[in-house]
Amino acid sequence: MQNLPLPSCRIGMLTPSSNTVLEPFTAHLLAPLFPRVTAHFGRFRVTRIALDEAANQQFGQEAILAAAALLADARVDLIAWNGTSASWLGFDWDARLCAAIEARTGVRATSAMAAINALIRRDGVERLALVTPYTSDVEDKIVENYARLGITVVAGRHSGLGDNYSFAEISEAEIEAMCRDVATARPDAIAIVCTNMRGALVGAQLERRLGVRIYDSVSATLWGCLSELGVPTAALAGYGALFAAPADAAAPGLPAQ
Repeated sequence: MQNLPLPSCRIGMLTPSSNTVLEPFTAHLLAPLFPRVTAHFGRFRVTRIALDEAANQQFGQEAILAAAALLADARVDLIAWNGTSASWLGFDWDARLCAAIEARTGVRATSAMAAINALIRRDGVERLALVTPYTSDVEDKIVENYARLGITVVAGRHSGLGDNYSFAEISEAEIEAMCRDVATARPDAIAIVCTNMRGALVGAQLERRLGVRIYDSVSATLWGCLSELGVPTAALAGYGALFAAPADAAAPGLPAQ
């Protein structure tokens, strides 16, 4: 019988209740680091994405902080909000949430959008393309928020959906087609903005074919967590350029294949 060593890093992740993608995909991405690094999940209720008050109230801090407190019981080393709501609510929303999580639990906190934006800064992205499952008004808010950062969204494809569960039903073939479409605008990078979208594996396969970096939200969140914890990510390089060694990751572009 094999005796596995105890994990040296435990990552806590906060998950929308109707999300069925991020947990299994995160576990798959983490397989090369298992059992040294493990991920643990907590949920709070999110079922619909829209710009109205009822939808926005799903992201009230108290429910999120209660879920974070339960994750802290597992003595995790970091807590990540593995959702992209700040992309339309405003990036400062995530900053306030992470500060509140740290104050409540005493555990460092980060988020999906913090990771995506860190990659955008690291790679010097000025022209961004978006792939999302959302409705057009939600995507328009994302475009506005990136404009405030000086990032131009040069192309976008969205599925026009509002039911969070349904985002996971968008096939990888559809995601690939959306990425190929926005790549024709020659962005510096493509962001797949949603942690309930099956973009992690298809994005990793596509970025070299298209010659453009692809930041999938699930992959980016994991990258951000590992970076915060100082865990080398080279073992995950097959899952995208974002996980490559820093010297390689800093290259200005990817050769198309």
